[in-house]
Amino acid sequence: MSDRKINTAIVGASGYSGEELVRLLLGHPHVNLSMLTSRQYAGQPLTSVFPRFAGYTGARDLSFSKPSIDLLAVEAEAVFLALPHGVAAEFAVPLAERGVTVIDLSADFRLNNADIYKEFYSSVHPAPEWLTKAVYGLPEIRRDAIADATLIASPGCYPTSILLPAIPLLEAGLIDPEQIIANSLSGVSGAGRKADVPLLYVECNESLRPYGVPKHRHLSEIEQELSLANGSPVTVQFTPHLVPVNRGILTTIYLAPAPGQAEDFGQWTDAIAGCMAKRYANEPFVRLTGSDRLPDTKNVTGTNTIEIGWAADPRTQRLRVFSAEDNLVKGASGQALQSFNIRFGFDETAGLLI
Repeated sequence: MSDRKINTAIVGASGYSGEELVRLLLGHPHVNLSMLTSRQYAGQPLTSVFPRFAGYTGARDLSFSKPSIDLLAVEAEAVFLALPHGVAAEFAVPLAERGVTVIDLSADFRLNNADIYKEFYSSVHPAPEWLTKAVYGLPEIRRDAIADATLIASPGCYPTSILLPAIPLLEAGLIDPEQIIANSLSGVSGAGRKADVPLLYVECNESLRPYGVPKHRHLSEIEQELSLANGSPVTVQFTPHLVPVNRGILTTIYLAPAPGQAEDFGQWTDAIAGCMAKRYANEPFVRLTGSDRLPDTKNVTGTNTIEIGWAADPRTQRLRVFSAEDNLVKGASGQALQSFNIRFGFDETAGLLI
């Protein structure tokens, strides 16, 4: 394993995901955090904007600068993009073309089809020729491709919470691909750091509400990746909800046996447990709780771990699968760092809590 340090930059370091990346990279044994950009805070020291980092080695020497592709290409071997969709592509493509490893936390390169991007994001994709070149950065599923990637599209928080439980079961032919329903509850930080009336404290506190119905943007990548796992198109009913916590996602997925799997319900549920155990036995960031204990966001907050559990219901002949993750870590910055570790040959857990 290499002991070298990688000069690394964060573009858009002042949002929630960007701030979380700063925290993770400052504590990473193989990272030299060489550049932070923010148009809003350009020229200001990192520790003035985020005093919480005052005790980190090297933090006092860092200041925010305006984003410059030419400077980034010189200062960094790897660049994390914590930018809105549509903006990230402006940096991702020219940096990748110069040989910089780009890990994009936006949605710009998660989809393989420019028409689907336009349908869900209401804009023409700025670099459609790169959609098939980017690697979808879900480490437990695409580890080998990530290791050789120049442009890594880090998955969304909701998709991560659905794809990791569902993909092994689809690939094993255990569940009916035509009967997948997912409901997710997300903390308010998932909406980003912005002044928006529906996200104000008095609007969110003591309140629960669905949103993004019937076509939340993340549904596009959820269906894309499940379809790839299934080998044919999959359509999902997905409803996200906003809940008054700072961070965390809890997802419930309702599943039915695949045709031919329903004759013996007990045997089917045993096969589910066996499939999960086989797939994730050696994955450091997947904690299977099975049916012994159901996932809880308090057990994963601040970590890069996703908990996955399930409960079989013989009465309805259905299975409910549950997952819990920190939307800012496994759902965003931590997963991006996990891909970084794979890409540069470091221990996959470097700089991350399990």
